[in-house]
Amino acid sequence: MPSLTINASEEVLQRLRIEAASRHLSVSRYVGELVKEKFVADDAYEQAMADFFSRDAYLSPPKREDGRSWPTREELYDREAHR
Repeated sequence: MPSLTINASEEVLQRLRIEAASRHLSVSRYVGELVKEKFVADDAYEQAMADFFSRDAYLSPPKREDGRSWPTREELYDREAHR
């Protein structure tokens, strides 16, 4: 298995050792799992973004049950109609 060297403050390394030990893992295995979790989360985010932007616009309001149309934004915010 390839090896990796990291640079971090002694405080960070101490906390890393404690966290790894609390999970009964080596520091190396714990860091590997953290990186893997990060990649999985990043991939899920990228997939969600691709899914969102691949859809058509969804801003059209749904049809009303009574057949009437919804007011437009311009009609709702027409300042002259509110006076």
